Amino acid sequence: MEVRIPKRALAEGLSILERIIPSRSSNPILTYLPIELSDQGLILRGTNGEVDIEVKLPAEIQGSGQVLVPAQTFSQIVRSAPGELVELIFGQGAEGAKSAGERLELHSGAFNTQFSTTSPDGYPELSFTVPGSGAGAVETIAASRLAQAITRVRYAASTEEYRAIFRGVQLEMSPAGLRSVASDGFRLARYDLPMQLQTRKLVIPARSADEIVRVFKDAQGEVAFAVGEGTLTLVGEAVRMSVKLMEGEFPDYARVIPQSFVLEATLTAEALRESLKRVAVLSDRNNHRVNLLFNNGKLDIDAEGDYGRGREELNIDSSGESQLMVAYNAQYLIDALVPIEGAVRIKLSGPTSPSVVQAIEDTGYLAVVVPLRV
Repeated sequence: MEVRIPKRALAEGLSILERIIPSRSSNPILTYLPIELSDQGLILRGTNGEVDIEVKLPAEIQGSGQVLVPAQTFSQIVRSAPGELVELIFGQGAEGAKSAGERLELHSGAFNTQFSTTSPDGYPELSFTVPGSGAGAVETIAASRLAQAITRVRYAASTEEYRAIFRGVQLEMSPAGLRSVASDGFRLARYDLPMQLQTRKLVIPARSADEIVRVFKDAQGEVAFAVGEGTLTLVGEAVRMSVKLMEGEFPDYARVIPQSFVLEATLTAEALRESLKRVAVLSDRNNHRVNLLFNNGKLDIDAEGDYGRGREELNIDSSGESQLMVAYNAQYLIDALVPIEGAVRIKLSGPTSPSVVQAIEDTGYLAVVVPLRV
């Protein structure tokens, strides 16, 4: 069996898999990279038990078969190979040699090396649901838009083990569109994309959601998806990915989104975000408190901690009460502003009740931040 493939193409394929293949595992076989030669090209696979990925790369192929190679070592060798072309030759080791048995030769430019390979027997079978195999037509979404929907809300997912379901990102599909939601109990982020989909809800573990974004954010074209027994499968042009889903769904988060407000203020998101970053440097290190005083078309931002006090004033357009002071965890408010370009509208329902942060231009994005009780 032989393969000839551009080094760049092979390195890019490996980069998709590297983050999910563990360098150490209680099941050592997971640290290996399955390589398959078929009439479809060179196929690379990997899993960490939560995320399965398969990458198909066009290549010159002679023969067919499958072997396992040490993933980390193989990737390092490919990236450092001196030539623009990589040639892989699969064969039998010499009798009596230290590496007797199956072996893989790698040639690139003047460089060559050999790897001892392992039989694929015992490697877990990867789980991919075929889109369109159930009821209904194949459903697709632009790969970059799916990544965008997850990215807009991912920051709000909880990192605490005890938060259970809130350690994931919920995707809600319906004939009206795709909605992504994340919350840690202190803040909530919601993003809506208009499209027509079958009605279903599913929760993706936050770390698995990160892998979906990493793989598909720069991908061109559509990604087809299918929901299987506890899994979500995504199929792109050259990549298949399956992620295990979390059991259950979010409680009724709509109850925490205020519907009436005593003050609304509009200003540039970037100006507010950068001002918060500057002032928050001097905030209390325990709760990162910043005070926002809305006062007759002005916004005073101040914070005080062990090393001093910071203050900055911004111009705003406001309506409602002429004066109101609210305190926030600075990082929570900064995170809510990161996805917003252009103007932002902040809606205050009171000094200690949840506040709404909305993008003016991207109307699909909404965030809720709970003020500090002071």
